[in-house]
Amino acid sequence: MKLDGYTRLAAVVANPIKHSISPFIHNSAFEATATNGVYVAWEIEASDLAETVANIRRYQMFGINLSMPYKEQVIPYLDELSDEARLIGAVNTVVNENGNLIGYNTDGKGFFKSLPSFTITGKKMTLLGAGGAAKSILAQAILDGVSQISVFVRSVSMEKTRPYLDKLQEQTGFKVDLYALEDVSELQERIAESDLLVNATSVGMDGQSSPVPESINLPETILVADIIYQPFETPFLKWARRKGNPAVNGLGMLLYQAAEAFQLWTGKEMPIEEIWQSLTEKYQ
Repeated sequence: MKLDGYTRLAAVVANPIKHSISPFIHNSAFEATATNGVYVAWEIEASDLAETVANIRRYQMFGINLSMPYKEQVIPYLDELSDEARLIGAVNTVVNENGNLIGYNTDGKGFFKSLPSFTITGKKMTLLGAGGAAKSILAQAILDGVSQISVFVRSVSMEKTRPYLDKLQEQTGFKVDLYALEDVSELQERIAESDLLVNATSVGMDGQSSPVPESINLPETILVADIIYQPFETPFLKWARRKGNPAVNGLGMLLYQAAEAFQLWTGKEMPIEEIWQSLTEKYQ
């Protein structure tokens, strides 16, 4: 990689962030597409966020990615929001268009692109969890014309989740059905008529636990996805594969959301295959 007076900067901003694999993905893409850019990780305090965003203009950067806890906090400092960022209420990518800072959220797009030969349009989805990743998947599914969505959260989280779903309905006219995760018969019923089952909770990161009881029956054709990629195969995915269902982990979502951001910044397509190869070697 040749650094010179024309090299442009991009960065991921969060706290903590040092463990991030985004620099690996984006720098590989800059190199593979012969783009004169470099991507770094900035671990900042919340009090430095406004200044960090101002630096995008100051240094004529491509833009930044944001991770928790700054995806929502960044919004007041931006000039515009894309449709999906407005619906999700969170931004993971800021694009510098000649000093105009536009907030996007590429997480949901990245998630759906990572599903092999599957389109959500006209399909039914069961979604476990309602955190940041779940919201991005929800909003994108609605924008892409999903026909029905059942969201399951722990009963203690139901009151916290409802206002977001109400707001979503207000903005899109789409009503999302909300249930308690503890209601196993309801969970079974919804899964039985779904085309896609998604774990968007952190349950399974320990390599031990699963968000659903193993007694649940899966329809033969349902696609099962987990947003977790470490471990590479969660107990949830192991269970789905044992039942003979196609199952996808979260590494593709991470790569495809980065590819969306890369294209917004550079106008170039990220060489997915090439980077996917080195990522799976790294994390399998």
